[in-house]
Amino acid sequence: MNTPFNAPLSRRRLLCGCAGLAALSLAGCGQSGAAANGAPAEISPQASCSLDGMLLADYPGPKGQIRYDGVAEVQWFCDSVELLSVLLAPEQVRAVVSAHVQDMGQADWDQPRGHWIDARQALYVLGSKRHGSMGPTAASFATESAAQTFMQQHGGRLLRYAEIQPGMVDLSGGALHDTRM
Repeated sequence: MNTPFNAPLSRRRLLCGCAGLAALSLAGCGQSGAAANGAPAEISPQASCSLDGMLLADYPGPKGQIRYDGVAEVQWFCDSVELLSVLLAPEQVRAVVSAHVQDMGQADWDQPRGHWIDARQALYVLGSKRHGSMGPTAASFATESAAQTFMQQHGGRLLRYAEIQPGMVDLSGGALHDTRM
C-alpha cells in the first residue's frame, strides 16, 4: 500500500515541491520582522540619506523613511520634503510597503528621534520659518491641534498629504537658485 510517505516520487511531485520551496524562500528573502510588515525603523547614528548621503543625525527637522517591496533596507530621507518629493514623483513606480515621517508635535526639532507616523496620513505645515536639513521643510504632524500650535509660533499653512502637489516639494531649488554663490 502506498501512503504519502512511501509513494513513489513522480517528476510532477518533485517539481511541485521544488517550486513550493522556492516560492517560500523568495517570499521571505531579505525581509524579516519589521521589514516584512512595514513597521518604522529607528535612526541609527550611521543612517544616511538615500538621495544625497547626508547623515540624518547631523541635521534638525523631520526625517522620513520608505520601505519598498522586495528591498530589505530602509530608504532614509534627512528631510520630509525629500520623502514627499519621492512619493509624489510621477515617475515613482516602485511598490511602497510603508512610508513614515516624524510627528513633530512629539519629536524634538533639533534632534528628532522616534515618533513615527504614516506619511500618507500625516498633516503637513509648509512655508513655516522653521528649517530642516534642506532649508524650508514640510513639518509633519499626527494631529491638527499640534500643527495649529506650530503654525501659531512659526507660520505656514496646513495641508493634508492628498493636497500636496509635486511642485510644492520640488528639490531642484537650493543651490540652483541661490544668488549668493
